[in-house]
Amino acid sequence: MTETFFGEFDLASLTLWLFWIFFAALIIWIQRENMREGYPLEDDEGNVSSNPSMWPLPEDKTFELPHGRGSVTVPSGQPPERDEIPMKRVGPGNGYPLEPTGDPMLDGVGPASWAPRRDIPELDGHGHPKIIPMSANEAFRHAAGRDPRGLPVMAGDGEIVGRVTDMWVDEPEQLVRYLEYTLDPKWGTGNRLVPLTMARIWRDHVKVRSLYGKHFATVPQHASSTQVTMLEEEKICGYYGGGTLYADSARQEPKL
Repeated sequence: MTETFFGEFDLASLTLWLFWIFFAALIIWIQRENMREGYPLEDDEGNVSSNPSMWPLPEDKTFELPHGRGSVTVPSGQPPERDEIPMKRVGPGNGYPLEPTGDPMLDGVGPASWAPRRDIPELDGHGHPKIIPMSANEAFRHAAGRDPRGLPVMAGDGEIVGRVTDMWVDEPEQLVRYLEYTLDPKWGTGNRLVPLTMARIWRDHVKVRSLYGKHFATVPQHASSTQVTMLEEEKICGYYGGGTLYADSARQEPKL
């Protein structure tokens, strides 16, 4: 043979072009896989977006859930959206803000919004509910700091609305997630949960600044005394978070 096999062919150029083709295909594949949740896109009012994406949606993929909780198929099997959310757009085009048309805290909109998660408790790796009351697990005990159990619960307007009865712990994470309190008859009946991040524990009381006394009767309740579902957590956290803005009209005014 008098000539080399590749002749004048540039192997380095071929390698570079193959790399660019592979890299472009990888980017497109990653982008499509990223579209398994939250697609097809919607506009601010829940209508299908006129500009969904540069790339088509990926093919359906079915994931088997652990602990006998069935399967999930995405992207076609997206969780159902909440219907008839009581908000309206203040302007004609996308990007204008949406304003509540009713009681935003009860309607669950704006900062008080919640997502329609499954109405079942979140499980740990062994199939047990993650978040349980401390009184239901003798392995947990209060070790340091002020024990809030027995302290009165004070609203943002200074009203005493109840008394702390228990702490709910995230067992695998070993964290307190919620405080449980019993409402005084003046403000309602039954027990409620408050996220620990929305409460401040003082020497002689627990302060929940985001709500006023009149709001505690309509705090979303948890159905079971030993577990809380993911949907209940969404509504509870959304209610307290929404109170930061909506509990008082003065909070909605701009601050300079």
